[in-house]
Amino acid sequence: MFDGTEIDDKGNTMIGRDSETQSLKSLYRSGQAELVAVYGRRRVGKTYLISETFKTKLTFHHAGLSPVEMETLGIGTPLRKQLKHFYNSLIFQGMKKSRCPATWLDAFLMLELFLQEKDRGERQVVFLDELPWMDTQKSGFITAFEGFWNTWGCYRDNLMVIVCGSAISWIQDKLINNHGGLYGRLTYSIKLSPFTLYECEEFLQSRGVKISRYDIVQAYMITGGIPYYLKYFEKGKSLAQNIDQMFFRIGTPLRDEYERLMTSSFARPEKLRVIIECLATKNAGYSKPEIENKTNFSRGGNLSKDFNALIASDFIVKYKPFKEKSYRYKLVDPFCLFYLRFAKDQSALDNDFWQQNLTSSKISSWRGFAFENVCFNHISEIKKALGISGVSTKQSIWTKRSTADEDGTQVDLIIERKDDVVNMCEIKYYKGDFVVDKSYHRTLVHRRNLLEKEISRKDIIHSTLITTNGLEYNEYSSDFDNVITLDDLFER
Repeated sequence: MFDGTEIDDKGNTMIGRDSETQSLKSLYRSGQAELVAVYGRRRVGKTYLISETFKTKLTFHHAGLSPVEMETLGIGTPLRKQLKHFYNSLIFQGMKKSRCPATWLDAFLMLELFLQEKDRGERQVVFLDELPWMDTQKSGFITAFEGFWNTWGCYRDNLMVIVCGSAISWIQDKLINNHGGLYGRLTYSIKLSPFTLYECEEFLQSRGVKISRYDIVQAYMITGGIPYYLKYFEKGKSLAQNIDQMFFRIGTPLRDEYERLMTSSFARPEKLRVIIECLATKNAGYSKPEIENKTNFSRGGNLSKDFNALIASDFIVKYKPFKEKSYRYKLVDPFCLFYLRFAKDQSALDNDFWQQNLTSSKISSWRGFAFENVCFNHISEIKKALGISGVSTKQSIWTKRSTADEDGTQVDLIIERKDDVVNMCEIKYYKGDFVVDKSYHRTLVHRRNLLEKEISRKDIIHSTLITTNGLEYNEYSSDFDNVITLDDLFER
């Protein structure tokens, strides 16, 4: 009888996946049927997590055909191609040859018979990778999967089915929030996140790549902490050399990644690509009416559903700017922001583009905006540095427009706290220590005075600097109540 003792509990050798690994091992030992969803954006490491956690313990493993690859397989409907591929996986892993299934109902019956034949009382782990790709139009896939689990799988105490997918909105709609036959059937879900700065550093060090924390932040600005992208960094090369090799040379490994990312993540990639590329033109983002006007998408038309898909996939965020009533949508995916700004539509590649333009105004400007996104993605580390990890907060951007009576201003990050403090954060990506001169001192005083008019009388303002190395001491350095550096952002 299965008792789960045959999987070891040795330390996890993966970078940054300790809690996810332990959760999967606990589910393996649960002694009951488990239906587990592991999801996250393309290349975040879902397949690697499952494969490394269970290694030789997988009873059956199948990955759906991607929409891109299916187009190269010649004639036949997408359904027929997916079914043939599923059948081939069963044959390759030990099923006796019979006939290719005509429907997904037939395919899952074959899987049931295959698992029954192999059942020796031990835990059986079935890993279905890229499940959303199998659900082609009018295929009946989800109905057949419901039947497989509801009438057979959920009664097998030694069965653990793990499904993965890069189309996050599909996983959420069809599995996690399903209101049909799979309602409440999912026993556990794991959303796999990109690496933090700490984990990026740990990953690069494990591969012998030696670059400074200043440059690791830039690596994060480009890769968004996606392990698959980080693995292309080679030891013995500078950050600039690696960037040129990854993006700006003929045959570069990530040249087509943007298109593949869109296709693998969304059922209607063309429309969502237009929204993403619209949002890429303004760091603070746009309101829904502004996006409708700029993209010529009509009101309604499932635009809210498109936004939700992009939010679920962590490409954009929906936020309400400080003291404004309407929401804005902001592109925050570092890889998309970098690719659209520097690599897209470059017909003639310059092999050493990044090395030759390190000090250009275009790259310097990008670093400033990209570092702001890094900070938004590391709010937990910022709160820890401020000593307020347990305090409820809201984060936003503040833009005060100029009037006839006074100049406007913009604050990179406002942190509203439940303990009656508002952190007015200045975000500066500098090579050395940041210096407050007389002119900037006047700017800070002006911003503080404007902000005091907007907040409650019971709140106080803490001027906060988030920068790379620190603040140079001078007569104006006391303008900042708190200084947060890269070392704080790299905290575990």
